[in-house]
Amino acid sequence: MKDEKEERDLSIAWRKEIEVYREQMMECLTELCSIESVLDESTAGPAAPFGKGIAQALEVMLQLGEKEGFITKNLDGYAGHVEYGQGEEIVGVLAHLDVVPAGDGWTSPPFEPEIREGKFYARGAQDDKGPAMAAFFALKLVKDLGLPLHRRVRLILGTDEESRWRDMDHYFQHEPMPELAFTPDGDFPIIHAEKGLVDLTLSGPVDKVSQLEEGQWKLARLEAGQRANMVPDLAAARLEGEEDVFGLKEAFQDYLITHQIRGYAEEADDHLKLIVEGKAHHGSEPDQGVNAACQLARFLGQLHLDEAGARYVSLINDCLDGGWFGEKLEIAQEDDRVGRLTVNPGVFRYEPGEGQYLELNIRYPIAADMETIRRKVEEKLDSYGLSITDVDHKPGHYVEPDHPLIQTLRKVYEEQTGESGEPIAIGGATYARALRPGVVFGPLFPGHPERAHQKDEFIDVEQLMQAAALYAQAIYELANRGKND
Repeated sequence: MKDEKEERDLSIAWRKEIEVYREQMMECLTELCSIESVLDESTAGPAAPFGKGIAQALEVMLQLGEKEGFITKNLDGYAGHVEYGQGEEIVGVLAHLDVVPAGDGWTSPPFEPEIREGKFYARGAQDDKGPAMAAFFALKLVKDLGLPLHRRVRLILGTDEESRWRDMDHYFQHEPMPELAFTPDGDFPIIHAEKGLVDLTLSGPVDKVSQLEEGQWKLARLEAGQRANMVPDLAAARLEGEEDVFGLKEAFQDYLITHQIRGYAEEADDHLKLIVEGKAHHGSEPDQGVNAACQLARFLGQLHLDEAGARYVSLINDCLDGGWFGEKLEIAQEDDRVGRLTVNPGVFRYEPGEGQYLELNIRYPIAADMETIRRKVEEKLDSYGLSITDVDHKPGHYVEPDHPLIQTLRKVYEEQTGESGEPIAIGGATYARALRPGVVFGPLFPGHPERAHQKDEFIDVEQLMQAAALYAQAIYELANRGKND
């Protein structure tokens, strides 16, 4: 005969129960996604280490937690948590409230959320404010149902995930590591393996151009990209010289038409500005975006440029363009856990007298050696006048498929969806690797489009509600795992 606990577990219709919060969840998510919580160190302060917008987003979530009767804590603006339940051990749900810059080309303003055809559009809708809100209401459902918890549950709210993870360093210096934890910041069913990640910043001097040869153009500026982990969707170059500006403009327009590239030229008396539009995408899949800097460099490579400018353009064409799996940098490799190494050239800056600059986002197989990759990149780019000036490294992450955390989440997923919960591997870098142990649990269901770091980012409302139902059951199951075993 089944015990009382098991009977109650089976009687909870999680998807039906979470539905009562739909309107309130959308209202709260609209408020949260209206905040431009992008890293802005110019507005940083003692209680806002990453800028006022991020601090505001954290405060909104903590105030919501207080209003709903949870225990809340703000750790100096670096992170915070919303807590419910009793017990010495902790179950963690780790989400983040910072977002990447919005970029251009949105159908509706990125920080003025809209619901269109069942989809919630806003920067952060999918990555990661929507999932954070779903996890919050999942915890609220568990609380409102009065379900007993053997462990405390903490919704941990980070604020620097899209940058350097300084939030997690600070948080776990002051708070204990959860015994079991997941982050709602990727795909269902469960992500248990992630590539290693290293962001390399390279820079070098560029002398001012003193004199041009006949028929030569000066590359006075080139810039593209905002973050290393985003495929740049806009690139601009300024060319100066005494040659035929009108003819150069016509050649550029022919290049755009021939290659079906969106862009335009702005002509002035002493220079020509060339603009190319690409397609933004998450840096973990650089081959799925269209790198605007690389498209622009292909055209610039056809011109007679000054020596320094030609060298920077050659760097892009010879070492980066199309080498999304490390072939051109001679670091290509793969394994059977997470697949191929990827390279995303995310940020480009060049200006004579000011210097040249490049940011690379490299994601490598778990068994690979980061130091070997770093040395090879530096050797390869040394001849172009660039050297590595900063390294931000996060080792690969792997949790065995038979771990109790994965087995519990797999049970929840399969019960609610009827689909296989076999764990998968990704190239992304999530907060799972800040946890011991930690995995990714949604919110994106198989077959649904990835919109993180892209224009018109959205999350399907029905899918978000389903994710919230899964999170509610997962919280309950994890908080009581082993109690009656």
